[in-house]
Amino acid sequence: MKTRGQRSGFRGQGHAKFRIVFVLLLLLILGCQPESTPQGKIVKVTRVVSGNTLEVIGLEAQRNFNSRVRLIGIDAPDLQQQPWGQTAKQQLETIVQGNNVLLEFDVQEKDSFGRYQAYVWHDKVLLNELLVAHGYVLAVARNPNDKYTQQLNRAQESARLMERGIWNPSQPMRFTPAEFRRQLILRRHRTQSLLYQSRQS
Repeated sequence: MKTRGQRSGFRGQGHAKFRIVFVLLLLLILGCQPESTPQGKIVKVTRVVSGNTLEVIGLEAQRNFNSRVRLIGIDAPDLQQQPWGQTAKQQLETIVQGNNVLLEFDVQEKDSFGRYQAYVWHDKVLLNELLVAHGYVLAVARNPNDKYTQQLNRAQESARLMERGIWNPSQPMRFTPAEFRRQLILRRHRTQSLLYQSRQS
């Protein structure tokens, strides 16, 4: 008869084997997908604003005009959300700062803030997917731009199972970027309210 510790150990081994098999199957599925050359616009990255936003030149008629581009289908931790926000930004900087990238657009070219929205390719690698797969950012569907939604979701499931980046149980990101930003807004409102009350008293 196996002890309780032995039984839990075997369950742990089974879980680890399942994760390995799942990731291998995932890689096999991705490898079987037909390769296609993305169509888009080649631009130069002048600045990495955050883990999901770039500034580039080459999109507008004015040669040196900086355009802001948000990577489709991902949401990076806020820069104040430490250490994940700075990590995502630094990883993106390491890859693209000062380099040429290809922007692939989807149904909706700009968001409500006037930023371009694009899938960003560098050396035939989809950076939106790469950042998700390494656990630097979250995959977040943005209709109607959903060309690579399934691909990004698969990359996120792989990162979660392999406990990469924001999925690391020893240092997990407890709030999504959207939740974190809402908390910041609430804190600001509370601070402003307290300041107002103190002035009135």
